[in-house]
Amino acid sequence: MFIYNLAIQLLSLAVKIMACFKDKEKKLAEGQKNVFSYLSKKRNANDQYIWFHASSLGEFEQGRPMIEKIKREQPKKKILLTFFSPSGYEVRKNYALADMICYLPFDKPANVKRFLDIVNPEKAIFIKYEFWYNYLFELNHRAIPTYIISAIFRPKQLFFKPWGGWYRKMLTFFDQLFVQDNASKELLTQIGVKNVTVCGDTRFDRVIDIMKEAKDLPLVDRFAKNQFILVAGSSWPKDEDIFIEYFNTNKNLKLIIAPHEIHEGHLQSIESKIKRTYIRYSQIKDQDLQEIDCILIDCFGLLSSIYRYGKVAYIGGGFGVGIHNVLEAAVYGIPVIWGPNYSKFREAKSLIKSGGGFSINDKDEFDRLMGQMRDNTSFLNTSSRASLNYVAENAGATEQIYNMIF
Repeated sequence: MFIYNLAIQLLSLAVKIMACFKDKEKKLAEGQKNVFSYLSKKRNANDQYIWFHASSLGEFEQGRPMIEKIKREQPKKKILLTFFSPSGYEVRKNYALADMICYLPFDKPANVKRFLDIVNPEKAIFIKYEFWYNYLFELNHRAIPTYIISAIFRPKQLFFKPWGGWYRKMLTFFDQLFVQDNASKELLTQIGVKNVTVCGDTRFDRVIDIMKEAKDLPLVDRFAKNQFILVAGSSWPKDEDIFIEYFNTNKNLKLIIAPHEIHEGHLQSIESKIKRTYIRYSQIKDQDLQEIDCILIDCFGLLSSIYRYGKVAYIGGGFGVGIHNVLEAAVYGIPVIWGPNYSKFREAKSLIKSGGGFSINDKDEFDRLMGQMRDNTSFLNTSSRASLNYVAENAGATEQIYNMIF
């Protein structure tokens, strides 16, 4: 325990030092400094709060269906949303369905007691990977029901090591652990943790919600009408080298590119690779879009709606640190392709098993696969149905978790 608390102290100190040099750490340090004054001003003692904690933006998106479900079913309940990372807080600090949003104070015993004294949550819900010993201990000590949702466990985690007894103790502080798969439940059962329910991943419910809220995009609709469209989402230069070269030499294919980064340098780099007619989305006016072969999306917020216009989707990141969200494309019932780095993404591996997802290692593999998609209607239709069915069959975690907690 002493070592853990010392590590938290050192983490806090490191953030303060790095705040002098790095913008991310500066935002975290400033946010931490203002948490207690913010909570004291905003907290109404008569309100009942459900506390959600997400490490970052991805975890928030997994918790979001639960927040929205609570607000629909119990509108009088208040939501406190905390983040550890600026990449989550800065993007969602104005999220309309949360009544208070702030950084999570560092997991020091004094911080924890002060935080819980102010907030006094009715329930606490952690998302996926968040394990802070002092918070979990104090929540348990105060008999505040505490849960983790969309959790996933792997054998290499410290909980399952011979010396991991102290880490395993944290798991006993949860009233219920809602995990994504049977493998996680089996691992937990082996170390004596039995209050486990396999519910799946709430991200499936989230992408279905996103699909239902998809924007109408008349310009993209005009472009895509009666065409075989490849939608390339969240792409990086190594991805673009592969699919743009294929596009350049296959005239009966049209392309929509929504790159991960849309700064001018990257946009110009993409344009230098394209050998057919193209236009930036922001520059479309009265053009005959049937005469255009490629649209380059140069703004944020459209990708999840654009996937519905595709016959096939390519998801970027697989030639770098890891792929981006494959479910946002699969929900529309289209085959999804990505690069080789996907081993940490359970949904990608499962989508491959279902027949709706495909990993490629190089341009030759991409060319062969796209040839199958375009030339073999039966193969395309079977892959499309597999994507659609995979998402549909894995939906429903939010409803199950909500019914068990409330």
